[in-house]
Amino acid sequence: MATVLSANLGYPRIGEKREWKRALEHFWSHKISKDEFLAKVKALRLSYLKKQRDIGVDLIPVGDFSLYDHVLDTAVLFGLIPDRFDQGEKEISLETYFSIARGNKDAEASEMTKWFDTNYHYIVPEISNRTQPRITRNRLLDLFQEAKQELGITAKPVILGPITLLKLSKGYDQEHFRTLLDALIPLYIKVLNELHQAGAEWVQIDEPILVKTLPEEDLAVFKPVYQQIKNGVPGLKLLLQTYFEAVDAYRDIVQLPVDGIGLDFVYGKAANLAAVKKYGFPADKVLAAGVIDGRNVWKNDLSATFAELETLLQAAGGKDKLWVTPSSSLLHVPVTITNEKELDPVLKNALAFADEKLGEAVTLTHGLNEGKAAITGLLEANKKDIETLQQSAHRNNQAVRKELDQLGDDLPTRPGSYRLRQQIQADAFNLPLLPTTTIGSFPQTTEVRQARRNLRKGEWTKAQYDQFIRDEIARWIKIQEEIGIDVLVHGEFERNDMVEYFGEKLAGFAFTRFGWVQSYGSRCVKPPLIFGDVAWTGPMTVKESAFAQSLTRLPVKGMLTGPVTIYNWSFVRNDIPQADVFNQIALALQKEVHALEEADIRMIQVDEPALREGLPLKEEKKKGYLHNAVYAFRLATSFVNNDTQIHTHMCYSEFDEIIEAIDALDTDVISIEAARSHGEIISTFEDFKYKKGIGLGVYDIHSPRIPSVDEIKSYAERALKVLDPKIFWINPDCGLKTRKPEEAIPALKNMVEAAKEVRQELSDRIEK
Repeated sequence: MATVLSANLGYPRIGEKREWKRALEHFWSHKISKDEFLAKVKALRLSYLKKQRDIGVDLIPVGDFSLYDHVLDTAVLFGLIPDRFDQGEKEISLETYFSIARGNKDAEASEMTKWFDTNYHYIVPEISNRTQPRITRNRLLDLFQEAKQELGITAKPVILGPITLLKLSKGYDQEHFRTLLDALIPLYIKVLNELHQAGAEWVQIDEPILVKTLPEEDLAVFKPVYQQIKNGVPGLKLLLQTYFEAVDAYRDIVQLPVDGIGLDFVYGKAANLAAVKKYGFPADKVLAAGVIDGRNVWKNDLSATFAELETLLQAAGGKDKLWVTPSSSLLHVPVTITNEKELDPVLKNALAFADEKLGEAVTLTHGLNEGKAAITGLLEANKKDIETLQQSAHRNNQAVRKELDQLGDDLPTRPGSYRLRQQIQADAFNLPLLPTTTIGSFPQTTEVRQARRNLRKGEWTKAQYDQFIRDEIARWIKIQEEIGIDVLVHGEFERNDMVEYFGEKLAGFAFTRFGWVQSYGSRCVKPPLIFGDVAWTGPMTVKESAFAQSLTRLPVKGMLTGPVTIYNWSFVRNDIPQADVFNQIALALQKEVHALEEADIRMIQVDEPALREGLPLKEEKKKGYLHNAVYAFRLATSFVNNDTQIHTHMCYSEFDEIIEAIDALDTDVISIEAARSHGEIISTFEDFKYKKGIGLGVYDIHSPRIPSVDEIKSYAERALKVLDPKIFWINPDCGLKTRKPEEAIPALKNMVEAAKEVRQELSDRIEK
């Protein structure tokens, strides 16, 4: 009898309690051997498959598990190795794999950038015009056979599609795109044939590039490519999977020569559902309906979704033509809610993490197969849980609502122009040409983390912990003075995370204990839950900043995380407009900025590293998002005096399309990542004449390698070809939280020395 199937697109890698992260870092620090490491990650991988099977998922993926990043995995599979790491290996060693991602003493790491509009960052494949793709090892085959032999699971292998792979890569000339694609297709066919011969029935090929606004010539590539792949693997069923948005060219995409199409009915719900209703769906294909939110943590409204699935079932033309799936890989959400013992039941009962989301997919599938009556009790309980949170006081703070209602439409404005502020601040701070600073955080050493644990476990009093933090601040103020940095920071030793720290001190936020998600590599973050109306409850950063400033005559920056980044790096309530949440956070931060200014902190950095990350994938949605983001930032910062210098920081390149919005923030100084992307951002300023203070990062903090003075000088000198020295600052790419002191201090010494040498060269030039 024909049945609807449940399917997963990808499962979190990190483990319920970050066991994956610990295994990686123990291997990197030589605490465990390679064999021990591989045994640990295999056990984790198999446990994830078994859990999905126990939940009742019909089609379980393999190939979604990674030792670092799935894009890197695909690049390595096909031999797309940066020249500086290519050792001529037939199979790429684990050491080379990690060197590509993290760098080594001889070579810089590959560029890292955001995965579409998520908070996950992937390793950008580097491909030259002379690159010859090849199969290094069919790891998908290994993983498929492992699942079959160890657990008896006939899994659904997952692979990033060839067109998305190349579109996300860098280093080759555009006219070589077809040449590279033609070289890749036979390799994909070989990999897929080996999977088919091993017993694979379905393979999921991810082509998320299809949800972006593509030119006609790019869309035209898909049909011949997939026709060639389909002809090359007769008998194997191919699911072409999209996610994160709706597809624009729906009628063309659903006619591609594949056996199934995966569509996002959460983030692309309106357009995808409208297209299905208007144009129908091919009778010879499976519709993988992404109706469970793969990127947020709220329970699905099962009754509403069931009704949508009934519509999609009719469009698909039969139960055997419909799969119920998450909207994307569950990589972007925590593993399970079961370990959260301390959450308010009103909130906890409205949450669903990866395991619970798969349970929702299985429940909906069961209802479609057995009839709605079979799940009536579950639907009623689900509705009650959602309504209880919605009606709670958390979401009905009248004081916050009143503040929002009083906001006007015009952008908030600083009291003086930038030119006026620049002169006032120059007189106030008396900084040298090319002033040096850092982005904010200093190494979170074992001692710092242990101090936080001691406080949490009750082994230290609050007074003991506060004294430890003061001692760390004092030590690093002295280190910065000895190095010769011009504008100092307090180091953020009291902060567990740049978003979580603030959320813990604001109303409307809640926190999990094990709600971790992967950001990049082994870097995991625990996003706060913005579940209610956000409100300021008292000073959050004044104590530490004021103490640091009391220790030195040099300026110390107050450090805040901006409203858009707090939003983009949190799991956010989905019952009110995005702009309302932006502005709630901005109004709270406004009060904190005011408190810092009252404490005589005259440099205040409001970081927005995630502003670019939240940029919508659809062109028609970008303008509104950027307007709302600029409004919120200015709402938080525009009221300050002209002699208060507002800084901000952003990460991870690709700023060319938002440079006007960056300018519109009207900050006095902005620092932007440049070294990790090998200085490519500098070209943006050849076209856009930026006139405010700016620091383009002169070394990559994500790698343990220590850059030389000459290397740092080369980045600064390149930037100074397009930027006025009077506005240029010297700083690292990002905060130094993840580095060790023995890495951070020598790098900063080299940075200061490089700044001195460039200053001298500029001075010599002026004298001549």
